[in-house]
Amino acid sequence: MQQADSRRKPELVCPAGSLRALQIAVDAGADAVYVGLRDRTNARAFAGMNFDHEQLAQGVRYAHARGAKVLMALNTFAAADDAQPWFDAVERAAGLGADALIVADTAVLDYAHTRHPQLRLHLSVQASATSYEAIEYYRLRYGIQRAVLPRVLTLSQVAHVARNTRAEVEVFGFGSLCVMVEGRCALSSYATGCSPNNAGVCSPAAAVRWSEHGDGRVDARLGGVLIDSYAPGEARAYPTLCKGRFVVDGQRGYALEEPTSLNTLELLPQLIEHGVAAVKIEGRQRSAQYVSEVTRVWREAIDSAAGDGDYAVRDAWSACLARWAEGQQHTLGAYDRPWR
Repeated sequence: MQQADSRRKPELVCPAGSLRALQIAVDAGADAVYVGLRDRTNARAFAGMNFDHEQLAQGVRYAHARGAKVLMALNTFAAADDAQPWFDAVERAAGLGADALIVADTAVLDYAHTRHPQLRLHLSVQASATSYEAIEYYRLRYGIQRAVLPRVLTLSQVAHVARNTRAEVEVFGFGSLCVMVEGRCALSSYATGCSPNNAGVCSPAAAVRWSEHGDGRVDARLGGVLIDSYAPGEARAYPTLCKGRFVVDGQRGYALEEPTSLNTLELLPQLIEHGVAAVKIEGRQRSAQYVSEVTRVWREAIDSAAGDGDYAVRDAWSACLARWAEGQQHTLGAYDRPWR
């Protein structure tokens, strides 16, 4: 099993929803970028995002020329009646020289492992593997070399998983949170009839409706369900059911989850000590400026935490990340559960 090594510097894995974002992330110091194709094989299938064949080829060349890796997210679940688009995506990624595939579906894992045994496989967070036993199953059966952990584990649980699996462990360090164990969300399906595991997004654009009132208020609906109403001039987020505001017992507020971002800067030394192999930044749907600024902060932080000197979170880092946090709020999420 893994032995924690405080001297090992974890990889910084950053989002790239476009070729420009990929280039910016690499230039800002990302060790690896993760990308997706312009189809339903990836879980961020927003219009205007992701890569076509030529852009992916350009991105791979750009990253490799600068010593960075490209990880291809094929992290939705293949259609039972036609898995060919996912198999085709495996072939495309392998042919263009992607460094690893991020996969959740067992059929896609099996196909990639059988057809391209030399290609690294990373178990997607969408596979919902929260125990070392589950990760070891995927490693022994499909040859995965890394597992991305869902954002529901405490720090001690992450350490326990890392100690007891031969696979590398990757954790989220910054970005949006999910109220569910990733890969197990039923809320979007309830409201829209489309599972995020297949449709590629929590809130399909076809299900989103905005309506403006004469007094300037704006309502947001998802699949016909009213999930928020914004005051005139109030900032509006892309609507997801779990982060809607509802009236409960006469009080209007965030009934399930308040918009806030995960930020684990203060935990970096412990994550490194526990043998975490990679820290992931969420946000393929975010702007190129987000990618640039967040990547630069985390590059400096990881280098500092893995160095020989004393590590401390710098005020400039916190101020920068606060600007990009949802609702300008951040949390340690499940890492910090004082009641345990």
